[in-house]
Amino acid sequence: MAASPGSVLIWSRSSPPPLPEEQAPRFFGRRRGKPLRRTGRGLVEVLLPRLSIVLPPAGETLAVATLFPDPTRALWLEVGFGGGEHLAWQAAHHPDVGLIGCEVFLNGIASLLGHIQRDGLDNIRVFPEDARTLFPALPDACFERVFVLFPDPWPKKRHAERRFVSQPNLDLLARLLIDGGELRIATDDPVYIAWVKEQMAARTDFEDVTGEPTVKGEDWPATRYETKAREQGRQPVFYRYLRRGG
Repeated sequence: MAASPGSVLIWSRSSPPPLPEEQAPRFFGRRRGKPLRRTGRGLVEVLLPRLSIVLPPAGETLAVATLFPDPTRALWLEVGFGGGEHLAWQAAHHPDVGLIGCEVFLNGIASLLGHIQRDGLDNIRVFPEDARTLFPALPDACFERVFVLFPDPWPKKRHAERRFVSQPNLDLLARLLIDGGELRIATDDPVYIAWVKEQMAARTDFEDVTGEPTVKGEDWPATRYETKAREQGRQPVFYRYLRRGG
């Protein structure tokens, strides 16, 4: 299958094929922005297939221990990594951790690949599709930490069902997190702030350990979305929740 001039072909024999339409979760966000420059196209065409997670056959479980060339002490997940700066920072500062990043926006994927190449990172693997497509293939209690940072707030009431932080998705994350595992959520949108509080307050399997929500730890680097929010006068908040055992 050849790509047309100026386009980028993501799917290859070594990357996960899209699910049949009737099986794939409905996705509402953007998949592409401005046309990629030559460097970005090259990274997507050459580096992405090497780092992409291949879905196992339907009904089988992904062998997460085989995703990385070196043994890892833990596995972390970022859902919607944007430009990849946070994911790359975590990978560089935690070389003993394997990180999976899920993102559908092609330009953001190319940006992360640039970080990986420049910093020589080998502990990141990419799922260039909706994270919910990957979740069924993952084993129980496989993640020590999950990041959901500045997701699309879908601020209109009629779009609330599109928000990632929701009871169905929290059910999935609860299955995937180890006991004591950490879920980090960040947002600068007032509607989403109230929404997160409401959704998480309904959970008995997560403990709120946030503290002061406008203050984050040293191991929580800024993303481009956080920087943009502050420049535009909005105050981001940073929530932390631990998966309760039992």
